[in-house]
Amino acid sequence: MKIWTEHPAKADVEAVVRCYFSLLRSGKLVEAEQLIDHSPVRHVLRSLWTGSVEASTDGEEASRNPAADEWEQDLSWLGELDLADFHWGDTGSHFYVEVTYRAQTIEVALSFWVKPVDAGWVIAGPGTLW
Repeated sequence: MKIWTEHPAKADVEAVVRCYFSLLRSGKLVEAEQLIDHSPVRHVLRSLWTGSVEASTDGEEASRNPAADEWEQDLSWLGELDLADFHWGDTGSHFYVEVTYRAQTIEVALSFWVKPVDAGWVIAGPGTLW
């Protein structure tokens, strides 16, 4: 987990979140979880799936997409996600980042916060915002 001894700059935090998302996209879930003070990755993946692939399917297409928990077995769909804009709160500790699927912003955003711990400051999250 990345730990700063002083409250980190926004650019430093955003760089870590981009690295986290890159690891997530490449299926390196354990490494992603170790980078930040992490919420359960299954919840994050399920929300991203629901807000991207599942939301974009219709009748015939839906029948060809993974059903139930199969989306966890084949994570190739993560490669079509990307981060968009970061939105910081007034305190500089809370922010969310928009996510795109096939270059379209989806309804799910990931929220994070910079929180103090005994050793300094860490990034916690992500929560999912709808």
